[in-house]
Amino acid sequence: MRKCDVLVIGGGPGGLAAACAARKAGAEKVIVLERDKKAGGILNQCIHDGFGLIRYKQALTGPEYADRAIHEALEVGAEILVSRHVSSIRDNGPDGFTVSVYTKDGIEEYRTKSIVLATGCRERTRGNISIPGSRPAGVYTAGVAQNLVNVRNVMIGKRVVILGSGDIGLIMARRLTLEGAKVLAIAEIMAQPTGLARNIEQCVYEFGIPLYVRTTVSKIIGHRKLEAVELSDLDDKGNPIPETARLIECDALVLSVGLIPENEVAQTAGVHIMPNNTVDTDRYLQTSVKGVFSCGNSRHVMDLADYVSEQGEMAGRNAAHLIRGEEMETWDEEKTNCMKKGFPDEGTITCTICPNGCQVKWDEKTDIFTGNKCLRGRKFAVQERTAPMRTITTTVKSAGGRELLPVRSEGAVGRDYVRQIVNSLKDVTAGSDLHIGDEVCRIAYGDGKECGIKLTAE
Repeated sequence: MRKCDVLVIGGGPGGLAAACAARKAGAEKVIVLERDKKAGGILNQCIHDGFGLIRYKQALTGPEYADRAIHEALEVGAEILVSRHVSSIRDNGPDGFTVSVYTKDGIEEYRTKSIVLATGCRERTRGNISIPGSRPAGVYTAGVAQNLVNVRNVMIGKRVVILGSGDIGLIMARRLTLEGAKVLAIAEIMAQPTGLARNIEQCVYEFGIPLYVRTTVSKIIGHRKLEAVELSDLDDKGNPIPETARLIECDALVLSVGLIPENEVAQTAGVHIMPNNTVDTDRYLQTSVKGVFSCGNSRHVMDLADYVSEQGEMAGRNAAHLIRGEEMETWDEEKTNCMKKGFPDEGTITCTICPNGCQVKWDEKTDIFTGNKCLRGRKFAVQERTAPMRTITTTVKSAGGRELLPVRSEGAVGRDYVRQIVNSLKDVTAGSDLHIGDEVCRIAYGDGKECGIKLTAE
């Protein structure tokens, strides 16, 4: 049996930040248990950029953000153990907790004084939303589709329909399009998309993907494989209107219909779970069980990894403060996503250089820009109006392996060249001795231009 002061369950952004903060707050022994073969959580398959705008003051890809968080935890002395699946937590009262863990070599046990739950969330499936019809192959949640396309080099289909307008669904609409699929429709039951306005602009509008609100998939059609879906408009009560039903032939349906906090392990410790599967905590992020803290998406689903990390830090510090008999800190519930969601405001440019997501409007007659909170927003709007630029994030094949490696362009390129560059990279194989930040290749595009392509994860 191993002993520690603070045990963190989950090695995503919240758990890594919690471990780092607990060590800095004085906890002598801090261990992170991660069930996957690599720490970083869902970030490892989120190859797009936009992470870290708050925490690191720059736009990072998911793997880049994860790499920083891992190194920060290791540098202060936290221990990260992977391929550990926690099965139960036993409350020993004044003696702390015993945590049982499955590994490939058998069962391990850990004795700890305090616990931080950072177990993240899972996706709602077809079963959760009860779509009528048959049960063919070809129906995926957005996260599964993302993993297959971005990591495992498996294309899910050529003609795709997406149900739900969450951010991962929107981002996958762009990703699938760049990989050669035709995204036929995005259907959203609400009157407004639920994803960020920046993703509506750059993932949907820029690629001409149809987005239908107050619409749902009313039937799935197919025997062994998906053949089509039926789309229907919804009435004021959210019920399908029969006369609006229309068929769309497709071979893949992607569900981006919400997230559920993962708290099955928390329940084994007697933690009080709310009806929506979130964790009931006090202002110190402590659960109903003294000594057990919760943070990030397992506590309550959050929009930005930056805020997950910030909340994880406080949970980790408070876990250390508690066992040291020190005063704990309080979490400000007002800290939440501040970027605009839904449709961009008409006639505006959605600024993407910081989390404010300003809706910038240009008056052609006076050449005056309004809506931007800083001069960078004005500069971005001018650039978007005259010569829009995009940072390319995609994947290349790995030498000797079936899995893909995420890469990004070393700088922004003209928006009109994105497809050309992505298509060129499909024939590129990364060398076997590359590290994060190393250049994989240089791609020529346009009229004599070229850009460097760099690795964002090993």
